[in-house]
Amino acid sequence: MKAGIYYRVSTRDKQDIGMQVQSVRGYCNRESITIVKEYSDIGESGSKESRKEFDNLLADMRAGLFDCIICYKLDRIGRSLSHLVKLFEEFKKKNINFISITQSINTTTPEGRMFLHMLMVLAEYERELTISRINSGLDRARAEGKKLGRKQGSKDKKVRRRSGYYNRWSKNKQSTPLKI
Repeated sequence: MKAGIYYRVSTRDKQDIGMQVQSVRGYCNRESITIVKEYSDIGESGSKESRKEFDNLLADMRAGLFDCIICYKLDRIGRSLSHLVKLFEEFKKKNINFISITQSINTTTPEGRMFLHMLMVLAEYERELTISRINSGLDRARAEGKKLGRKQGSKDKKVRRRSGYYNRWSKNKQSTPLKI
């Protein structure tokens, strides 16, 4: 079996993909799986459907470079149920196996697919629970009278140009910057 490997951590400062790399490479070595290419997104949220290296992984999968995608844990791939369902439908159409080494997911059996769907729901629940906790903490801080956000600086006294906002927006939309 030839595999594309995907690693992801949400923050740049406090997390490292080292443990994921070591575990996945060890698994591939034990199972005699050939690693075609490794992809890693550092500082990217699992709630985002589009991530640079993840998009590269999908492009290489569509090009037929490998027949299996391996990751450390399902939530490394994504945390949105709708995104995961679409993704696994594409895997099924392309005959791509999926392996999550810590959760023993095997997409070739009915039981494995059922377990996968249960984990997808739990990944989305965990994400929504985290967002709820963060918002509750922010509400509590506001109720206590704490000021949120960055401190006001000397550059905040004048009206800002709008072109920076437009250029960032257009950059996110993959179009050319506006001249204002």
